[in-house]
Amino acid sequence: MNFIKIYKRNITESLIKLDEKKINQTVMLLKKLRKNKGRLFIIGVGGSAGNASHAVNDFRKLCNIDAYTPVDNISEITAKTNDEGFETIFDSYLKLTNFNKNDLLMIFSVGGGHIKKNVSVNLIRAIKYVKSKKGKSICIVGKSDGYAYKNSDISILINVGDKNLVTPVSETFQTLIWHLLVSHPQLQKNKTKW
Repeated sequence: MNFIKIYKRNITESLIKLDEKKINQTVMLLKKLRKNKGRLFIIGVGGSAGNASHAVNDFRKLCNIDAYTPVDNISEITAKTNDEGFETIFDSYLKLTNFNKNDLLMIFSVGGGHIKKNVSVNLIRAIKYVKSKKGKSICIVGKSDGYAYKNSDISILINVGDKNLVTPVSETFQTLIWHLLVSHPQLQKNKTKW
């Protein structure tokens, strides 16, 4: 089988396995967030950081949800990395913005962070901080053994058959799911141009 067919098969199978109940729960949580004038914070590293930036735009523009991501301020992230360490970039941002129980954290990640492996500790610290403030979190991840999947209020797993494709398929599905959310009739308030 050629690579294109393998890739398409993995995308199709992951789509079929997507948990619609958890997506509906996410829609309801975001609807409640907007009604209560809460804020949505989206975090991710690597390709997921780029997705976080794009998603913030869509939630603000299409859904009138007050959304932010710390990754849009590279000066702040690099200053914190330099002075305090990369693991502090998200929880310190949430502290500064006075994250509270009316707010919501959305995590885009392939693995979701792992304490023992010392991977994506910045995501882990953010989730812990949100829990300490009685806030809620949603993650869209490609692995069920990571911290985000095990510790978020709603965990949407991108179940990828070919383990060599976990990263590209997971990051593709971050995009697919947030576009589903911002297009959902319960959330979308403003039409797209095209």
